[in-house]
Amino acid sequence: MPDPDPSPPAGRKPRPGRIVMAGAVVFGIILVAGTLARIHSRHQLHAENVAAAVPTVTVVHPGGNAIDTLVLPGVLQAWYSAPVYARTSGYLRRWYVDIGQKVQEGQVLAEIDTPDVDLQLAAARAALGTRTAQRDLAGITSRRWNRLNAQNAVSQQETDERRGNFAASEATRHEAAAEVERLETLSGFKRIVAPFSGVVTSRATDIGALIIAGTSTTQPLFTVSDVTRLRLYVRVPQAYAARMRDGLRVHFTVPDYQGRTFEARLFRSADAVDSPSGSMLVQLVHDNADGLLKPGAYAQIAFTFDGQGAAASPTVRIPASSLLFRKDGTTVALVDGNGHVRIKPISIVTDFGTELEVTGLTPQSVVIDTPMDDIRDGDEVNPQENKHAS
Repeated sequence: MPDPDPSPPAGRKPRPGRIVMAGAVVFGIILVAGTLARIHSRHQLHAENVAAAVPTVTVVHPGGNAIDTLVLPGVLQAWYSAPVYARTSGYLRRWYVDIGQKVQEGQVLAEIDTPDVDLQLAAARAALGTRTAQRDLAGITSRRWNRLNAQNAVSQQETDERRGNFAASEATRHEAAAEVERLETLSGFKRIVAPFSGVVTSRATDIGALIIAGTSTTQPLFTVSDVTRLRLYVRVPQAYAARMRDGLRVHFTVPDYQGRTFEARLFRSADAVDSPSGSMLVQLVHDNADGLLKPGAYAQIAFTFDGQGAAASPTVRIPASSLLFRKDGTTVALVDGNGHVRIKPISIVTDFGTELEVTGLTPQSVVIDTPMDDIRDGDEVNPQENKHAS
C-alpha cells in the first residue's frame, strides 16, 4: 500500500508553478503601486498647476479713521488797529505817550504847533466880520427900500435890486462862516487823540518834527491797537472748507509760550475758495483779556473735527500704491470673503505722499496693495497679508 503522507520528502525543491505564481503576485503588486504613484503625481501636478494659475496678491487693511486734526499756520492780529495820522500841517510840539502804553478813547497823544493854520483862521474870522457887516448894511438898506416902495417913492426895480444885494450878502457871509468852521476844525486837529481804548504799538515822530497832513502814503504818527481780543486768520485747504462752522473751537500755540495751549473760536469765514491757493480764508477770535499774546505773532492752529458736520464723511488711510486709475475714476481693488476681486471707487481727501486719506472704504476692507494693471472685477486671487504694513 502506498504511503498516505503526500508531503515531499526532506530536501525536495518546490514545484516551478508555484514560483511563477508568487512572482506574478509580486509583479502585480509592484505594477499597482507604480500606477497609484503615477496617478497621485498626476493629481498633485494638476493641483499645483491650478494653484499656480491663481495669482497671489498682497493685501492691507485701511488704517482706521485718518487723523482728524489739521494743523495750519496763522498770524495773530489786533481786534482793532488804527494808524493815527495828522490832519493838519505844522511842527510837533509834544508827544505824551510811547509804545506799549495803554490809552483811553479820546486821550491826547500829541500836540502840533500850526502857525499857518492859526494865521489862516485869524484872517477867516476877520473876513467873516466884514461879510457880517456887509450883510447887516444890505439888510438895513433892503428894509428901507421896502418901506419906500410901499409909499410909491421908489420903483419896484430898485427895491428888488436892494433885496438881491441883501440875499447875496447873506450868502457871502455864510461862505465866510463855513471857512472859519473849516479852519477851526483843522485847528482842533492840533491835538492828536486816541480813536479808541487800546495800546500804542508804534510811534514814528518826535518833538520838532515837521508834520504834513496825513494821507495813506505817509507814515502814521502813532498806531493804536485794541488787543483785548485778537483775530487769527488762517487759510484752510478746500478739502476741509465744508467742515468750517461758526463757533468751531480750536487750539493753538505760539513760540513765546512753549508748552502752553490757547483756545480760539471760528468767528467768520470767507465762504469762497481762493483759486490760486485752493484754500478758504477763515477768521478766528481769541479772548486776550490778560494781554499775554501780541498782535503780529505767529501761531500754529490745530483744527480737531471729531467727524462733525454733515459733509464730514468717514475717512481712512491707504497706501498710495494701491490706487487704480480707470476710465470710471480713481478706484482700488478689494478681496471679498470668497477670494474674488471687487473694484471699488474712492475719493481722495488728502495726499500725504506715500499714504492717502480717502472716503468710500472702512477699516474692515481688504485692499490689494500694488495690484496688477490688468486686474478685473471677479478675478480669483490668493490674498496674503502684508506683514510690514502699519
